[in-house]
Amino acid sequence: MTRIDQVLFSGNSHATVNHDPDVQRGEHGVLNLALSAPNGERSDFIATALHPRAEQLFSGAWSACYISAFEIAASMRKVTLPSDYSVDIQVSIGTVGNGFCLGAEFTIRAPGLEAEVVEAIAKLAHQICPYSKAVHGNIEVGLKVVTA
Repeated sequence: MTRIDQVLFSGNSHATVNHDPDVQRGEHGVLNLALSAPNGERSDFIATALHPRAEQLFSGAWSACYISAFEIAASMRKVTLPSDYSVDIQVSIGTVGNGFCLGAEFTIRAPGLEAEVVEAIAKLAHQICPYSKAVHGNIEVGLKVVTA
């Protein structure tokens, strides 16, 4: 698996299950996208710049898919997720030798759960999520868990 030597650009996304569709999320000059999952649930891609880079669009699409896979994985493990859990993904493009490659860093926030439980759910979610499957073995994917 190739590792980025120098990051050139990064795109960040923050996905959370939208419990109140009337809450205003972004400020002037940004775009809030309501993304639908195959199971019909709605996730938010909050405060996207009006001219996003490809890395941000990819991280947004991946986070919308992954958060649904994370819920499925939690259900399979019989774990009740906190209402304020979220998934942040940073997708970076950078150089490696004379070429370019991608990398990703996941931050999963699940207040009140044990870190080991969240890590196990996250790994299972990567086996479920089509985006994770598509890049498996092709790019480096890191994981950070926040439970406080």
